[in-house]
Amino acid sequence: MADPVMLLVVIRFLLGAGEAIIYPASNQFVARWIPSPECGVANGIIFAGVGIGADVTPPLISYAMLDYGWRSSFLISALVGLAAGAVWFFAARDTPETHPAVSAKELALIQSGISNSAAPKNSGLLSLATILSSPTVWVLSLAYFCFGYVAWVFFSWFYLYLAKVRGLDMKASALYATLPFLAMAICSPLGGAISDFLTRRFGPRIGRCSMAVLGFALTAVFIVLGSAVKDVGVASVVLAGGAGSLYLSQSSFWAVSADLGGKSSGSLMNMANQIGGMITVSLRGSMDRRLPVGVGIRRPAQPAVFSVRYVSRFPRRNPRSLPPTRVEFPADRAVGTLP
Repeated sequence: MADPVMLLVVIRFLLGAGEAIIYPASNQFVARWIPSPECGVANGIIFAGVGIGADVTPPLISYAMLDYGWRSSFLISALVGLAAGAVWFFAARDTPETHPAVSAKELALIQSGISNSAAPKNSGLLSLATILSSPTVWVLSLAYFCFGYVAWVFFSWFYLYLAKVRGLDMKASALYATLPFLAMAICSPLGGAISDFLTRRFGPRIGRCSMAVLGFALTAVFIVLGSAVKDVGVASVVLAGGAGSLYLSQSSFWAVSADLGGKSSGSLMNMANQIGGMITVSLRGSMDRRLPVGVGIRRPAQPAVFSVRYVSRFPRRNPRSLPPTRVEFPADRAVGTLP
């Protein structure tokens, strides 16, 4: 039994190592391809894909396991991954300048709208010392750590919570477990669109911070209310509202990261997010055994409230040079200066 278990552990580790590049790479894509006033929507659409995938997976995998055995779930996941990788390999390019389908007009629009730190002329990467010495980077990473702690409650634990704590069977748990991810898929692009609108209207500080603060605050409220509801259906809907509210803030983090870091954006912030998720996965089981029903699920409300204090403080300064940074937008989209 030890050898198969260790093999599964190794495979899971390699899967995690391969997945680790996804979020930083997607942020690099946004920084190099998307005009700054549209970064919120772009990131929102990207992370809506996370919600859609997680929404479809529980019922699909449950059906495959019940009807065709547990091995079929691994085969399905492998085929989906290979198909997505093939499409991305043949369709994507690192920069718009190297993509044959990008016209000169489209290229001019993209180049006029991307932030200074992501512009091709600033081709150098930031040094690690420069990144680590920026208070803004640490504030952003700490807030995203809290985001990861809360988000991974839904990714790794919500299904088991419904089955073991709320007493649902596998099929019912799989059905209700799709609700948070459906909410994520809807709220992620919605939050990005609102953030972009506010950024164009009032500037990056209001546009990016306000959605993050609102998202975290609503998340805390929904989680506390959902944990107190006795009916499992109502509780699932209310808790799903917490997941959706959390993802209202998702695009704001990555839009700020892209604007501030350019070609060096995303890695440290995303590492903080994954550390938060790792802690969630490690602690949830012991919390379930030691805490009454409703208290364990209520715990993520605490880092959500905690993070409201910190997301209200970014963006501050660009880690490239650390003076106040101007994000240059086209004249008809001018929004001002990052304070």
